[in-house]
Amino acid sequence: MKKLNIGLIGCGGRMGGHIKALLEMEDVAVAAVADPIEERRLAAAEKFGCTRIYPGFAELLDHESKATLDALLIAIEPTAHGDCELRAVEMGIPFLVEKPMTVDMELAEQINARIQETGLITAVGFQDRYLNVMEMIKEELPKHPAGGLVYGSWVGGIPGVWWWQKKSTCGGQLVEQNIHLLDGLRWLFGEPLSVYATCSRGMVTPGVDASEEYDTDDHSTAVFRFENNVTATLVSGCYVQKTAPLSVRPNCGLMISLRDTVLDYRLRNNLIIKTADEVRDIAALKDQTYKLDRAFLDAVRSGDPSGIRSPYSDAIKSLRLGFAANRSMETGQVIDLK
Repeated sequence: MKKLNIGLIGCGGRMGGHIKALLEMEDVAVAAVADPIEERRLAAAEKFGCTRIYPGFAELLDHESKATLDALLIAIEPTAHGDCELRAVEMGIPFLVEKPMTVDMELAEQINARIQETGLITAVGFQDRYLNVMEMIKEELPKHPAGGLVYGSWVGGIPGVWWWQKKSTCGGQLVEQNIHLLDGLRWLFGEPLSVYATCSRGMVTPGVDASEEYDTDDHSTAVFRFENNVTATLVSGCYVQKTAPLSVRPNCGLMISLRDTVLDYRLRNNLIIKTADEVRDIAALKDQTYKLDRAFLDAVRSGDPSGIRSPYSDAIKSLRLGFAANRSMETGQVIDLK
């Protein structure tokens, strides 16, 4: 079988998970890599024996083409995208991009419009959709049409990357990090009818607990109203001290309380299903990045994108929803989404 030639744009952080997955695939060759940090791009290239190495996506796209690359994997900072994806669309190179795809909604809409016009195969890194335990929740919910309440949370500390410290460069925790659970809500319950959100600052001290430039929300709460009697509260927080022991750290994930069943999804770890008759504890297989990448690359090879669970055209709805919640935080208004 002819190998797919892949280009990697961004070789640090999240790309590490993709690199690990690609190394397990015999039908894939990484033909080009790009990263502004020399150490990272050289390390990635060495793993694959790659000799086409570039300092940035612009240089890679200047020298590569649809003839040399079958697909791109893109994992760069939220504000660093520029015209990366637009150029990929114009070149006809399918791409998988990590979330959030950008913090510029106007740019995201432009990219999405061109993807729709060209029919290019795309995927976005909403990895939770590929977890076995999330699949089990999705299969279970139709058995409970009466609906119920959902409580979701992603509460922890501040990631070390510089751009996470400012809302203007990351979109805030809900858009940058907790967008995984927000997207999970959409995947499980459909499109929400409205969102109301609040946020707070003052727990994290810039220059002490974070960088001097820190100006994002310490925590936020967003309430999403769905059809079928489902209301979901999604909490985000980054104020937990790094020295806090695990015993006082909150659980992250989704707690779905139905009339006769509780579905307790512990973020990428396990799912506890509670009924009157039994308690089942199912481990997450933690192969979601492999399955995400495999679905995308299989689509590239076959031309059939039906196995991709989050194409750009769907993922942009989660991005819009995150920014709608931000608008509610800023205005104090309920945002009607229908």
